[in-house]
Amino acid sequence: MSDELAALDATAQADLVRRRALQPIELVDAAIARIERLNPPLNAVITPLFEKARAAARSPQLPDGPFRGVPTLLKDLGAHSAGDPFHAGMRFLRALHWNAPEESYITAKLRAAGFIVLGKTNTPELGLLPTTEPEAYGATHNPWDPRHSPGGSSGGAAAAVAAGLVPAAHATDGGGSIRIPASHCGLVGLKPSRGRISLGPDVGERWAGCAVENAVTRSVRDTAAILDVLAGAMPGDPYTAPPPARPSSQRLVHPSTACASVC
Repeated sequence: MSDELAALDATAQADLVRRRALQPIELVDAAIARIERLNPPLNAVITPLFEKARAAARSPQLPDGPFRGVPTLLKDLGAHSAGDPFHAGMRFLRALHWNAPEESYITAKLRAAGFIVLGKTNTPELGLLPTTEPEAYGATHNPWDPRHSPGGSSGGAAAAVAAGLVPAAHATDGGGSIRIPASHCGLVGLKPSRGRISLGPDVGERWAGCAVENAVTRSVRDTAAILDVLAGAMPGDPYTAPPPARPSSQRLVHPSTACASVC
């Protein structure tokens, strides 16, 4: 079952939970099994949060959002999860065992949509390079050919999704950090407009608005639906992009078939 689930995008996995064909804990356990089996040669997931994920999957308070029960991963840059390691690819923060003191808005929105965070993905130091080879955690490898890079700086996220560890993963982009790994790994990667997704509460803007956050996914419909989940102004934002006339997920020509070739 784990290998069958690896081929499904986040929308399809959420539909299994919605139809009660599977329970959230089954999706989570299957994803954890894939990570434990496939991640060692990839080095995509650097911080496992498996027991927290299992507790969230079993919780009666798991939000009934559009992606209820679907496992995901946070890039170790941008999105904080309260109390969990946050090192941004920096060796000295890893040596200090630094943990994030609070939750980022984007993490809270992912959880409110029903996503379950399984861990953190690898990134170059401060996300500054188009490859993912930090001294803190070592190089991430492309699942299509481990001799090659998955790109950067969201290389860990892209490698994890391309390998089927999770169907979608948080990512960030300033100068190509979503788009380069998506291209290298055969995924969908959209850099949204500045001000579309809040960077708060710790940050108002990065790189004069050039650096943004979103996700890498296996399908166009997932990217559209996740953008709908994450978009919107939050307290403290210095500016916001005007809301679209219609949700992104309603603007797909054929939403039922808008799936990347790797699906």
